[in-house]
Amino acid sequence: MPQVMEFKLPDLGEGLTEAEIVRWLVAVGDVVAVDQPVVEVETAKAMVEVPCPYGGVVTARFGEEGTELPVGAPLITVAVGASSLPAGAPAAQAAEAEGAGNRPRPLIGYGEDHSRPARRRRVRPVTAAVSAPVVAAPAAPAAPAAAAVPVAAAAPAGPVPVISPLVRKLARDGGVDLRALTGSGPDGLILRADVEAALAALHAPEAAPAAAVALPAKGAAQGERIPLKGLRGAVADKLSRSRREIPDATCWVDADATELMAARAAMNAVGGPKISVLALLARICTAALARYPELNSTVDLAANEIVRLPAVHLGFAAQTERGLMVPVVRDAQDRNPESLSAEFARLTELARAGKLAPADLTGGTFTLNNYGVFGVDGSTPIINHPEAAMLGVGRIVPKPWVHDGELAVRKVVQLSLTFDHRVCDGGTAGGFLRYVADCVESPAVLLRSL
Repeated sequence: MPQVMEFKLPDLGEGLTEAEIVRWLVAVGDVVAVDQPVVEVETAKAMVEVPCPYGGVVTARFGEEGTELPVGAPLITVAVGASSLPAGAPAAQAAEAEGAGNRPRPLIGYGEDHSRPARRRRVRPVTAAVSAPVVAAPAAPAAPAAAAVPVAAAAPAGPVPVISPLVRKLARDGGVDLRALTGSGPDGLILRADVEAALAALHAPEAAPAAAVALPAKGAAQGERIPLKGLRGAVADKLSRSRREIPDATCWVDADATELMAARAAMNAVGGPKISVLALLARICTAALARYPELNSTVDLAANEIVRLPAVHLGFAAQTERGLMVPVVRDAQDRNPESLSAEFARLTELARAGKLAPADLTGGTFTLNNYGVFGVDGSTPIINHPEAAMLGVGRIVPKPWVHDGELAVRKVVQLSLTFDHRVCDGGTAGGFLRYVADCVESPAVLLRSL
């Protein structure tokens, strides 16, 4: 007797509570192997493929593409066992399902490339062989032939008659109030065609009558509405929490980076992998944090304690098409400039390709933010909660500067440090920033501290 196993959306990483279905990789009736990816989801941190711990026949999928599911919600059900295959199925498929059994294996690490079957094998969905009826998640009904869709002038009382999550998402993204629509489906069910008709009326060249569509409260002046979800929503939540919990302060200083740039040019002139300016600044940061460990810490509000952290997991800002992301370089204090350059390049490439795993974006203890790449000199950044500090680096540009008692044109950079005033006072923050500036102005200072 086959056993129907329900696979739920697993915990995809630290702090992630939901994910959006981007693309299904299997269909109802497909034979899947243990640890085969079955769906691609987008979390607030990364795009990941989710493997299934069961092997057998897919009997149901839950959620349309574009649907957001909370962690723990059902994803698919799988009929495990050879008897779940219909008569006449190839022996290889029966052996695969039987060998998989009902033993869930630990899931493969998220975000990595996993091997897939050479081709997807499809069999007829099984209904009679299982102990309980299992059906696929309902798809959005096809649009009816009628062009006109009746729409209510006032919002009806009671729950909104909508089944499809795709219809809800379409209405939410388009700014349509479902409560103000009268569905054309059975018992007033709101169909996709109803929402599309309302959207067409909203964007018609001539303004639609007030009773025809559900307009925002302020009419045409309302502007475009963009859902605050996914990566943008996660960033908003984190920054808001930082502002609520952390009493931050910022100090800054201008530094002559001429010698640092000359040292980098000399290092790259000898051959081998190129060393980036960011890597040199990161190496300076780790040396500064060794002198001022207060800034490599976090505050435990529950215990009312400051926790100084033993390792520097250095976050750095990387601009991508999905928005600003902060990958983390583990144990940065143990890396030299060459190793830091290679790791920065690797993580940046993964970030821009949308292939960072959740583990690559969590666990940072200090952040280095090079906003100079945007052509600006200074900033007062918001601390990346729950860290205690962030060093900002502006653009490095030629400026008039007094050097050896004479006015000269030097390469100048503005450095800013935003810090949690609970973990230290201005003297510590100023000492950290002054040491960083001294190393930028004279890299020999860093060599003396190694």
